[in-house]
Amino acid sequence: MESSLNILRRIERLHKQQLMRVTKQANLTISEWELLNRVTAENNTQELLSKLMDLDTSTLSRQLKNLVTKEMLDKTATGKDHRQLIYDVTEKGDQAKASIQEQVQRLDTTIFEHWSDEEKQLLQILLNRLAKSVNRIEA
Repeated sequence: MESSLNILRRIERLHKQQLMRVTKQANLTISEWELLNRVTAENNTQELLSKLMDLDTSTLSRQLKNLVTKEMLDKTATGKDHRQLIYDVTEKGDQAKASIQEQVQRLDTTIFEHWSDEEKQLLQILLNRLAKSVNRIEA
């Protein structure tokens, strides 16, 4: 019998493949989609996004540049020396986010369509418990 953690890893790989397929249709990577979802009025500078996403500056800078090139984000220089950039999601970016979110919701619905509410709640409880156990190991 396969171990629970091996099954979780296999499920994660399969789910990631589905997310890659969905985001690719919108001309995005999973990482770019996650970043696009994090850009808000409160989180719109590289510094804030770096902290929020726990990414190093060079990785974040590359992803932001790609999103600007793909016309998903606009950037505006601000400050005295115009070196700080403020990022805003474009209409194209909003459309991509909405399309991906709709497809991800459909995927989730398909995955759990034969599950009762009680089964889904039990799974959530068990996954939360597993996460706490793993976090204790890291501490």
